[in-house]
Amino acid sequence: MPKRTRTTQKLDTVQNARRVFMEATETTELTIVQQVMREMGAKGGKIGGKRRLETMTDEQRRRSARKAAKARWSKAKKTA
Repeated sequence: MPKRTRTTQKLDTVQNARRVFMEATETTELTIVQQVMREMGAKGGKIGGKRRLETMTDEQRRRSARKAAKARWSKAKKTA
């Protein structure tokens, strides 16, 4: 995120809104290291679920599925 600069002049409401908008929509280029780390993180997330599924026993999968279903249904009951 770019460093904020202090302005010596007072901005009116419209000028200040424009300044905030320009700062918020400013795009920054990712460095090569950031791009590589982003790709590695995305790849690991895709692999993780499959590998976990392969290493879990049937009983562990059943327990995990029941726990997930219970969590989903408990949320539905609270909001209704």
